[in-house]
Amino acid sequence: MKRYLFLTLAAAGIFSCAGLAFTRAAHGNSHENNAFTPQTIPWVPAPPIVRPGAQFAVLEGDPTASTGDFTIRLKMPDGFRIAPHWHPNRENVTIISGAFKVGMGDKFDPSKMNVFVAGSFAFLDPDMHHYAMASGETIVQVHGQSPLQINYVNPDDDPSKSK
Repeated sequence: MKRYLFLTLAAAGIFSCAGLAFTRAAHGNSHENNAFTPQTIPWVPAPPIVRPGAQFAVLEGDPTASTGDFTIRLKMPDGFRIAPHWHPNRENVTIISGAFKVGMGDKFDPSKMNVFVAGSFAFLDPDMHHYAMASGETIVQVHGQSPLQINYVNPDDDPSKSK
């Protein structure tokens, strides 16, 4: 019995020390370019893949690269809409603040939208047609595999295309 108690305590000690070492390593490598507080997030006007009015921040990676991981945030004012679209790669979305309304399909229909509040998470597989709207000022975080690409169902909804 004493042997099992000793082994259990030894294993707990080893795991505790390993956890402390990993924590110190993570903090030791923290740097102003790869760790952010809400006040240091580098917000800029969103690129023309969404209509004007939103702000955009790249937290990690390059969403325009041909490969690799990326993490971005999109800050939208109340009522900001993203027309029906789809992505060729999986999209992982976490709602940081506000409420994000999302609907599925090719036509923007507010009556068919689900509301996701801060703390919610959703993922959309490639080619899933969807649309979204901010309720209150809303910040969402998107991470996935580059390149981040938005294909609008109706090409006239694409703000990056000059008219």
